[in-house]
Amino acid sequence: MASTVTTSDAVERPGYGQLLRTPGAWSFLLPGFAARQPFAMLTIGIVLLVQHTTGSYGSAGAVAAFTGVSMALFAPQSGKLADRFGQRAVLVPGVLVHTASVSALTALALADAPLWALFAAAVPTGASVPQVGPMVRARWAARLEGSPLMSTAAAFESVTDEFTFVVGPVLATALCTGVHPAAGLIAEASLTLAGGLLFAAQRRTQPPYGLAGDADGGTHARGERASALSIPGVRVLAVAFLGIGSVFGGMQVSLTAFTEEIGNPGANGLLYGLFAAGNMLAGIAVGAIAWKIGPRRRLVAGYAALTVATSLLWSVHSVALLGALGLVVGLCIAPALITGYTLVETLVPATARTEAFTWLTGAVALGQAAAVTVAGRLADGYGASAGFLVPLGGTALALVTLVALRSRLAPRTAARTVARGVGHRVPVTVD
Repeated sequence: MASTVTTSDAVERPGYGQLLRTPGAWSFLLPGFAARQPFAMLTIGIVLLVQHTTGSYGSAGAVAAFTGVSMALFAPQSGKLADRFGQRAVLVPGVLVHTASVSALTALALADAPLWALFAAAVPTGASVPQVGPMVRARWAARLEGSPLMSTAAAFESVTDEFTFVVGPVLATALCTGVHPAAGLIAEASLTLAGGLLFAAQRRTQPPYGLAGDADGGTHARGERASALSIPGVRVLAVAFLGIGSVFGGMQVSLTAFTEEIGNPGANGLLYGLFAAGNMLAGIAVGAIAWKIGPRRRLVAGYAALTVATSLLWSVHSVALLGALGLVVGLCIAPALITGYTLVETLVPATARTEAFTWLTGAVALGQAAAVTVAGRLADGYGASAGFLVPLGGTALALVTLVALRSRLAPRTAARTVARGVGHRVPVTVD
């Protein structure tokens, strides 16, 4: 069959080359990259515009936080609707609402509207953020069902996300500071509209929809449908991904506070760049390895390494050492994040995966929003070192959760044998 990847080929030639030769992949990868780029521009665009119009970073951060929490709460519902009615049916009205909401928020900020009006506009802005990343992951899962290349696809998406979060904020900042304070949000809305509609037009690679999925992987006719969150393993992963969010949020605030404390704020970009570079490099490496260790064991090991790495952050007081340790922390994030996304394929039926991916993405966003708030208060009250305790606390709690509830991450079928092609059967490791 032209639209599938044979497991035998994937085992013989694992890696990004084989992944990118998946039939139909480029038809959703390129528009998907364009459509997700604005997501990384949204928060910084709001902060820079609202700070410019109100003169308050506190007000700007609060409006951005409203947007982030709204996205975390509404994203899973968007994913659930996409699983039921198809990605295009959800994405097209979604990008239209998002474009209108961002335009309204921009106009209100420029008109010096009261803060409550900005909060009111921030809610639909966050709620309508197109969940393109989870939708791309769902398309990979549909085309690579049972293939060892799922881990490679998860790694590829992680690297793409990290690249987006490196380029997006830089682009938004350049537009806001070099063109106009509202230019970042205007560009975000324009790119969301164009990229989202282009991605939605790729109907041939949409994953299946319209069937209700059972927790054991079966499907039946359209009707009552259980949420992906009803699957115990998804709940465990969502809690674990809160820990990942705590690292992103805690590092952003604490690195900024640290560089201000030492009188070298310009070093913040370098330090966060090293952290992001570690994440990207590890993501590339994880996707290139043909793993013989099961994903559950890799997930626990990844969070254990991340907890150890973050436990040292609070004690470092030099730029060089913090840069090196930040690189190590970044290297530890990608294996944990990628393995968690890979497990979704074994835990969730195909007709509920978009929702499952959005729960995980929303958990990262929610953990990040909470970490920014807590780390900021700790840094204000006790210094930057105290802020670095937030990533440690978040990852330690996530590790304890994973160890205690590891059995709930068992796949839908405890022992799976994947058959692809004719005469090729490859057992898939599940532990």
